[in-house]
Amino acid sequence: MLPARRFPYLPDAGLLLGRLALGVIFVAHGWQKLTDVGHSGVTKMFEGMDIPFPALSATYATWVELVGGIALILGVVVPVAGILLALDMAGALWFAHIDHGLFADKGGYELVLILGAASLLLAFTGAGRLSLDSVLWDRRTDARSADGSRTAVDA
Repeated sequence: MLPARRFPYLPDAGLLLGRLALGVIFVAHGWQKLTDVGHSGVTKMFEGMDIPFPALSATYATWVELVGGIALILGVVVPVAGILLALDMAGALWFAHIDHGLFADKGGYELVLILGAASLLLAFTGAGRLSLDSVLWDRRTDARSADGSRTAVDA
């Protein structure tokens, strides 16, 4: 049995804060692609970077960032959203940033690397108890065992 945590909701609060921050960034980038640049502009940009299937890739990047960011903010289907966003960032890393070094001020990959890693972190850990995923899919009726002691789920 795992030892009881003194503040059992801190990890969930951390996941909530991380989801909100990451979600806002992805929504902003997806919204920018959708409204400021537009599908044809993103497609043209992707063509210039030799991204395969630029129109399809532009649609994927725009909508995964926008809808995936909203999913993170709401905490719904977070494992799926996390994987799709990480794949989006892997494409950005490979096609747009890898040749420019680490630092973002030189066009490098530091931002897409952390966005992708944080997306995978959420995909692997889930949204936490402070999420719609928890409300919709958590079927635990009682987090304590019959004798009142904390279970591993509670730790």
